[in-house]
Amino acid sequence: MGALDLHLEFASAQHGQAKLNVEEYAKGSLLSDGNYNTEKINGSNPDEYEKFQKGIMQYGCPHYRRRCRIRAPCCNEVFDCRHCHNETKNSIKIDKMKRHELPRHEVQQVVCSLCGTEQEVQQVCINCGVCMGKYFCGLCKLFDDDVSKQQYHCNGCGICRIGGRENFFHCSKCGCCYSIALKNSHACVEGAMHHDCPICFEYLFESTNDVSVLPCGHTIHVKCLKEMEEHCHRFVTCRRHGRDSTWSWQLCLTPVMIKWSAYYATTAGLYQMCSSI
Repeated sequence: MGALDLHLEFASAQHGQAKLNVEEYAKGSLLSDGNYNTEKINGSNPDEYEKFQKGIMQYGCPHYRRRCRIRAPCCNEVFDCRHCHNETKNSIKIDKMKRHELPRHEVQQVVCSLCGTEQEVQQVCINCGVCMGKYFCGLCKLFDDDVSKQQYHCNGCGICRIGGRENFFHCSKCGCCYSIALKNSHACVEGAMHHDCPICFEYLFESTNDVSVLPCGHTIHVKCLKEMEEHCHRFVTCRRHGRDSTWSWQLCLTPVMIKWSAYYATTAGLYQMCSSI
């Protein structure tokens, strides 16, 4: 392997996102003004590249492949990720007064999974030099080695989404990201995703479960919609009939699968689906 030029490919400062190329890598740190400072590493030694890549896709949890763990600012405990924290600390097994969720943007410390060094949030370990996440967002404090998700940071949503920035747009009125296929055709509803699912009451905006966006603009979990369809033909929010001459589930649900923020954007099925990373 010849000399390697390690370079950080990053998005604009307003999106607060850094993503490493498969062939080129860099050591980057987020400055106080939100810009990225890139320090190029002249990889004259193949060992430098190997060190950077060491352990890729071998560490993490069921939610992310990453080479670091995070220290929760709320309880000062170390977890693989915020989802792992929430599953433990916001469980019905925990006293109701002690239940809480991790504020993702407030994470300050991470622990390298390879050498165990605790340090401030950054993409490359200050001790062993390994890249702790091929995708890194300094605003969301998000690390992920699985870049096939096509992660991106949406400045409007304030969190990271998946599926590729080019496939989505942020609707300022709805307050969320939708497929570009819906850019000129969806019905705007103020804060469409900023409420609980009308069936299971989970908060939709940050839900990791797929969400269906109906033509009326209302949102609901896909699985909840399917269950509801089996028992009634009227949408619970707008109360419009689901099976009359102008309004049927088959006709109103556009065949676009949206897994955002969080997964993939493909044309399949009868539902418009979304989810958070």
